[in-house]
Amino acid sequence: MWTKKQILQHKIAVKNLTEIKNNVFDLINTEKSITEYQIQQFILQEYKKRKMITTDKPIVAFNESAASPHFCPKIKSKKLEKNNLILIDLWAKLNISKAPYADLTWVTHNGKPSKKIIEAFNIVINARDEALKFIQKNLKKKILPTGFEINEITNQVIIKAGYKKHIKHSTGHSIGTVSPHGVYGAISRRNKNPIKLNLGYTIEPGIYIDGKFGIRSEIDFYIDENYKLIVTSEMQNKLY
Repeated sequence: MWTKKQILQHKIAVKNLTEIKNNVFDLINTEKSITEYQIQQFILQEYKKRKMITTDKPIVAFNESAASPHFCPKIKSKKLEKNNLILIDLWAKLNISKAPYADLTWVTHNGKPSKKIIEAFNIVINARDEALKFIQKNLKKKILPTGFEINEITNQVIIKAGYKKHIKHSTGHSIGTVSPHGVYGAISRRNKNPIKLNLGYTIEPGIYIDGKFGIRSEIDFYIDENYKLIVTSEMQNKLY
């Protein structure tokens, strides 16, 4: 499990990624014809400035590219146009041995989003928040919920809204020090084990509609020794 030092390193990584996310959004507002690949390269340069490292390149996806949960742009990639949805998924860690990763996903829109996009965004945010409420409810009883249980909470929100076939990704994962995905199991249907104290996890429900768009909101959290839920990252609540 994470030490106090590792928790601090994780929080610094989260702060850095949040700053980078804000810089990306500023870049989108100023560079009107930038591509997915160019934004990805900008993010990698931002990592270097902050002495951060990563296993894989970050996700930058416009419109239908975001319908693929693990999309990675190539050199010849989509150019940003008016009225585009943009999804960015950032994961990196301090370049220090055994420092934990941070892992965040945000979405923005450079025009007037459709009713469908707004609806999907609100469902994803609701699924994320219901998972947090479920965890907190269990923690009041000193119960650590399983990855399976948390995953089912987010999925049921999305399914009840009519988007069952657009779930293409598990709800989250433990956060590692060698890669963003830790060794203690995903928050998924396969993991019947309780999540652990003083270990970072992500919650990242999503809706992915082939040929159209994808929406995901990803936050990081851990549960301390007093069974208190600590969300270490900002929580997106509106479509910027």
